[in-house]
Amino acid sequence: MEPIITSLLETDAYKFSMGQAIYHQFSGFKTTWTFKCRNTDVHFTPEMVEEIKRQIGMYCELRFTEEELDYLDHIKWIKGSYCDFLRLWSPRYEDFTIGTDAPCGLTIETRGTWLNTSMYEIPVLAIVNEVYFRMAYDYDQLMESFKKRLAEKIRKLESGEYNIGSFSEFGLRRRLSAEAQALAVYEMNAHQYPDSRFVGTSNVYLAKKFGITPIGTMAHEWIMCVGQGNHKHNPAYSNWYALDAWVKEYGVLNGTALTDAITTDCFLQDFQLTFATLFSGVRHDSGDPYEWGDKMIEHYKSLDIDPMTKTLLFSDSLNFKKADKIKRYFQGRAKVAFGIGTYIANDTDVPALNIVMKTTFCNGMDVAKISDTLGKGMCKNMAYVHYLQRCIDWRMNNLTGDNSLRV
Repeated sequence: MEPIITSLLETDAYKFSMGQAIYHQFSGFKTTWTFKCRNTDVHFTPEMVEEIKRQIGMYCELRFTEEELDYLDHIKWIKGSYCDFLRLWSPRYEDFTIGTDAPCGLTIETRGTWLNTSMYEIPVLAIVNEVYFRMAYDYDQLMESFKKRLAEKIRKLESGEYNIGSFSEFGLRRRLSAEAQALAVYEMNAHQYPDSRFVGTSNVYLAKKFGITPIGTMAHEWIMCVGQGNHKHNPAYSNWYALDAWVKEYGVLNGTALTDAITTDCFLQDFQLTFATLFSGVRHDSGDPYEWGDKMIEHYKSLDIDPMTKTLLFSDSLNFKKADKIKRYFQGRAKVAFGIGTYIANDTDVPALNIVMKTTFCNGMDVAKISDTLGKGMCKNMAYVHYLQRCIDWRMNNLTGDNSLRV
């Protein structure tokens, strides 16, 4: 195969926003990331594993070009000091351990500084996806079905059958291929819709290529590592530590808060007036979207913040039909936007892979997320998950408003 990842810009935008904050505040943190395939009927052959190793090796030979660094430097929330760091940065193949000892036939683990290992997640998942679909199926047939479905999606937006307002493409980690994602982003951006607006992509490389906005703020890893990677921290206050560090880095810029790392109810205990004012909105990634949105609107109202000045960003397993219903439900109550991934970047006649690569250790300690949907977490030590849940339960059952309990 030709190289799948051809630029270090080809990652999700939030890897740079988190990366800059990691560089300035947590450069000494070390993390372990673990790959998991959730599909029980998928198997990676030894040939696939060898090709994945080869592709990751080629990715590790890439360097940022001056043109790419200049592009990053012109994003208003990226600082020159971080661009100077990226000028020196390169992936390290030595950080990877790749094997076959798993039910799916593929294991990948990365260990090293958080600065490094955070950057590996998205390119690795993109590589695994494309190798699998090119080697397990007739790729040309998959692309034909992809193109037909993409054309039908655009037709339904153009006709007004679906009206979803502002939406972005978030599909890099689970895309069919680089070719498919580039086609989807180009086509979505090339058309006009009556009540839908394509506003950008999480793929920074494609954002640069097509002159559109790179979209992304923070992921679960930020809250997990900042909140749980220090043994002095009470993990039930992970959101406070993560939000506080984010505000130190960005102030009012680049502010969409992720709510479900240790449940949204716990998040809301820390998302009080200062944070709720500074952050432009919140992102939904698990649990019932209607219940979540209602809860967020009521929370803003309780703080005397007009919900119509804030954005509810939905990003959990969306398609246009779901997005249309959600937009109608919240119409006139809050600003709504959508980040839509697999449905845009890997919709073919065969099921998409459900693969993830998650932080499992930070500074030698277990870390975990407890989202609003059972089964979305990933931790090697269930005893730690139970401990984290007990910390959350204790906090929620003993609300005092005393933030000295963070330590």
